[in-house]
Amino acid sequence: MNFHNIAKTALILTYLVIIAGAVVRMTGSGMGCPDWPKCFGYYIPPTEQSQLEFHPNHEYKKGQIIVYDETLQVVKENFTSSDSFSMRNWQLYTKHDYAVFNPAHTWVEYINRLFGALAGLGTLVLAIASLWYWKKNKIIPLLSWVVLFSMGFQGWLGKTVVDSHLAPYKITVHMLMALVIVALILYLIFKTREQQTAVKVSGIFKTLLLASFVLSIVQIGIGTQVRQFVDEQVKLSGGQNKELWLNEGAISFYIHRSFSFLVVATNLALFYVYKKQKLPFRKVNWILMLIAIEIISGILMAYFSFPFGMQTLHLVVASLLFGINFYIILEVLKHDKTQKQLQ
Repeated sequence: MNFHNIAKTALILTYLVIIAGAVVRMTGSGMGCPDWPKCFGYYIPPTEQSQLEFHPNHEYKKGQIIVYDETLQVVKENFTSSDSFSMRNWQLYTKHDYAVFNPAHTWVEYINRLFGALAGLGTLVLAIASLWYWKKNKIIPLLSWVVLFSMGFQGWLGKTVVDSHLAPYKITVHMLMALVIVALILYLIFKTREQQTAVKVSGIFKTLLLASFVLSIVQIGIGTQVRQFVDEQVKLSGGQNKELWLNEGAISFYIHRSFSFLVVATNLALFYVYKKQKLPFRKVNWILMLIAIEIISGILMAYFSFPFGMQTLHLVVASLLFGINFYIILEVLKHDKTQKQLQ
């Protein structure tokens, strides 16, 4: 497998992590594993409540966690329990006070972490494979190793999200970092693809494309504010009364909704110029399709009480839209540079 295909694989794995993370948020499974990187002190998480209860005459391993008296208790050192619970063998888990075991939430979060580990492995392979480019183009191995370290940083961010008991702003930073990794991998994919014949790109198309990209980023940023508001409503209502989640106080939602009209208008103009000038950037078609899905899923969430799966779809499509828009910009810049060299 060549480097170009390895980069594509790394991109797919990264998007799988984004999808898994969106599912975690949708199902409220973010605290399914209260510690990190293990889950209740296990490499493979428990499936039953009894596995997290105190048992007499039982062998416990250092770092193992149980739920005791509505707290998380961590084993200090390997020991065999006596007939009664004794604090001398345990220490209170103090990073947060969330001490609930839900098997479904635990395994949703655990699968998310597995995807993260798989994506990390993919970027490690990418970084090693990139060394073949060292003499030919140093920017490729340098960026590949930046991707690897960024993935490690993303893992650390995931830990801080859990330790903070899902602080909304940390979840947002976690998501934005994922988009940075996507952009870096897309650049590597672009730099190692086969050269294509250059065409002249009009100024109006480049302006509309850049405007579309900037507006999309702004819209994603506003969307994260809406999501933070919804997260707070979920905490207050316990996940009930979905029809009230975007009720009074959701100013960010109304800005997000109004801003979408500008996004749609800009991309319709982009599509018109693309068709009229018969440009080769076929991914512009994908932009309109993804925007349509975003609008439909947004309407369903806002006016039909957040149907199951819509939050995940809305977030994942936004990240895909970001990636496609960024890649088209790379294509246009390359065509523009080649044209100038030919003149």
